[in-house]
Amino acid sequence: MASFGRSDDLQGAEFRWVNLRGARFVEADLSGVVMRAVDIANADIDAPWITDGESSFWVNGVDVAPLVDAELDRRFPGREQRRAADPEGLRSAWAAVERTWAATLERVATMPPGTVHVSVGGEWSFAQTLQHLVMATDTWLGKAILQLEQPFHPIGQSYTTDQTEDAPVPSQDGPSYEEVLEVRAGRVAMVRDFVATVTSEQLDAERANPHDPDYPETVRHCVQVILEEEWEHHRFAVRDLELIGKLV
Repeated sequence: MASFGRSDDLQGAEFRWVNLRGARFVEADLSGVVMRAVDIANADIDAPWITDGESSFWVNGVDVAPLVDAELDRRFPGREQRRAADPEGLRSAWAAVERTWAATLERVATMPPGTVHVSVGGEWSFAQTLQHLVMATDTWLGKAILQLEQPFHPIGQSYTTDQTEDAPVPSQDGPSYEEVLEVRAGRVAMVRDFVATVTSEQLDAERANPHDPDYPETVRHCVQVILEEEWEHHRFAVRDLELIGKLV
């Protein structure tokens, strides 16, 4: 099977009469791709950024991005608040996040032992997803907003690009699930405490983008990024829990 990586530049390439059945694209830039007379039956596309309000995704002449966004809001009550801009709205938005994750944690607790460490299709396990959200909170709240000197907890999970397995497999050894839950709960409380007292003036204040210090962001935007991270990774988590539930 042919494999293409970071060093392969396929920008502007044309694929004509080729068989891409079963191909897998991971963290690939497909923006602006044009496909004509293609068979995409049973295709599975996960592109979080098409629902950011600025992107479009055209299928047979229809921009389906707003339709996808609306359906996700229907499936995940509270998700529609993720772009809240005022203090009260952000408090309500975070409360919705907490309720949603609490219900999901209860669900996971009823599943077979080891479920939280199972990886589906090379994606993060449930425990690793929670670890990533620790890192996301540390990045956008601890580092960007609060400007802590040492914002990162060592348990935090960053992005990785080398997971390509197709079948559910146990993830690599890491911290215990109980430890992950404890640290995650602390980070959830950090966000709750911050939004509980934040003012409009504080939300307007500028901070350096944690990934590009030369690019300023408002505190408001930083909180919205945290909300976006929470909802997207919750969607990923429950997607994989559904698959795991069918296999056990």
